Amino acid sequence: MFNFLKKKVAAHTLASPCNGNAVKMTEVNDPTFSAEMLGKGAAVVPADGKIVSPCDGTITMLFNTLHAVGITSADGIEVLLHVGIDTVNLKGNGFTAHVKQGDMVKRGDLLLTADLDAIKAAGYDPTVMMVVTNTGDFASVESSAPCTAVAGNDLVTVKEK
Repeated sequence: MFNFLKKKVAAHTLASPCNGNAVKMTEVNDPTFSAEMLGKGAAVVPADGKIVSPCDGTITMLFNTLHAVGITSADGIEVLLHVGIDTVNLKGNGFTAHVKQGDMVKRGDLLLTADLDAIKAAGYDPTVMMVVTNTGDFASVESSAPCTAVAGNDLVTVKEK
């Protein structure tokens, strides 16, 4: 009866960073990510090597090995995109950056290109993890995985406290 008195919880969405098959983070073949030690989110087994921004924001970190990029959204969501498991060992081989630290990006902008064949040939899993590293700042971080992921389409919903 008094629903108008209830506070509306703001929700923000993060788009899939690539095309492929989205899986729950807990199913990733890496104990740090699957235990959600870095935060909650989703993972995508990529169909191609184009990694795009899941939100409007600022590039806050670009690893020199180009396998990972950090973005702070306009809504204060801190997102880590990590391409592959143990791909830091490739030392940048197979990765091309299309952004640099400090760049402003829009949802869907190309961030990285990964040579999936080279990653697989080197013996690494190319799964892309999208982690909300400040998960504790929000009421919930929920993924729509498992599903077919389309780069730029909603994949994770983040609700404010």
